[in-house]
Amino acid sequence: MAFNNTPLVLIPGLLCDERLWAHQKAALEHSRHIFIPDVSLDASIAQMAERTLDEAPPVFALAALSMGGYVAMEIMRQAPERVMKLALIDTMVRPDDEARAKARRGLLSLAQLGRFKGVTPQLLPKLMHPRCIGTAIADTVQAMAQAIGKDGFVRQQQAIIERPDYRPVLETIAVPTLIVVGEDDEITPPVESEEIHRGIPHSRLVMLPECGHLPPLEYPQLTTQLLSRWLDDESIAGP
Repeated sequence: MAFNNTPLVLIPGLLCDERLWAHQKAALEHSRHIFIPDVSLDASIAQMAERTLDEAPPVFALAALSMGGYVAMEIMRQAPERVMKLALIDTMVRPDDEARAKARRGLLSLAQLGRFKGVTPQLLPKLMHPRCIGTAIADTVQAMAQAIGKDGFVRQQQAIIERPDYRPVLETIAVPTLIVVGEDDEITPPVESEEIHRGIPHSRLVMLPECGHLPPLEYPQLTTQLLSRWLDDESIAGP
C-alpha cells in the first residue's frame, strides 16, 4: 500500500483516549500518519481545538466522535483551511437543552465532591448496543474512563456544558464530509446526525444497525472501512 501524504487526526470523545481508535490506527497507519490528541487536559472546547491545532500536522483529514465532534466543529470554525476532509461520528452540533445540561451539572457536582465512578456497569447500556455488554469492548470503555479520571472528567464536562452552538458552522463546511451514527445511540441519537447531514452540503450519512454510541469499538472493521473509503474516494462527498 502506498503511503498517503494526508495525515489523519482522530479525536476521542468524553472519557475516551487513543484506545477508542485502536483498530483504525492499526489499519491505517501503514498508509498515512495518524495523530490522536489528548482531549482531557483542557476545560473548554476552544482550548481543546487550539491544542490539537498546535500539535497536529499543517493540513490533515479529521475524524471525531461525540465530544470530539464538538472539537472538530471548533477546528472548522478556527482553522477550516487546515482540514482536507471531515468525518463526524455520533455527535451533535446544537447546545444541550436544559434537561441535558442539568444532568451534566449534576454529574459534574458529584465528581467535584469526589464521587467520580467512571463508566459504571449501569451506564454501559446507554453507551453501546446490548450485544457488546459483557465483552472486551465494555472492558475497554471502563478502562479508558478510569484512565481519564476525575480531574479529566470535570474538565471535559465543563467544556461540554459551556460549548457554543455549532449549527451556524455547518453551511460553511465545503470539504468531503462523512457522518456516521449508530441507529441505537441513546446519547446522540440519529436525529442529531440527520441535522448535521442536512446542514453540510453534499455530506454523506451512514447509519449503523445494532450499534450504540461507539462505532469505532462496536464495529471496528466497518468503521475502518468507512473511514478508508472516505479518505481514498472523492465520491464520498456525493449526495
